[in-house]
Amino acid sequence: QVQLVESGGGLVQPGGSLRLSCAASGTIFSGDAMGWFRQAPGKEREFVAGITPSGSSTSYANSVQGRFTISRDNAKNTLYLQMNSLKPEDTAIYYCAADLRDSSWRSLKHGVGYDSWGQGTQVTVSS
Repeated sequence: QVQLVESGGGLVQPGGSLRLSCAASGTIFSGDAMGWFRQAPGKEREFVAGITPSGSSTSYANSVQGRFTISRDNAKNTLYLQMNSLKPEDTAIYYCAADLRDSSWRSLKHGVGYDSWGQGTQVTVSS
């Protein structure tokens, strides 16, 4: 059974940084495309970033492009999201997601096709 466990969330001031981690188990991590999503109160879950199994390709939502960086360490079965220049509108629960069905990157890079989810970690950006 696949388990995705996020960590690294917390309270940060506007302009600050956080790094989220997602530890994966129960899957051949190096064979899975991975992604980050977020859900703010009263809003639908939205795609934040995605990365191919090898890490050679990444994609980002326009709202985080240039501020967030997705990466992975396949030796450690861990996914990361480095978040810089945080804004109050980045406040949300952040979820790690995996593609276990080998979906097309053409869809995954737009946030479509992920099928396994973590429990989420809260990120609050406030002064």
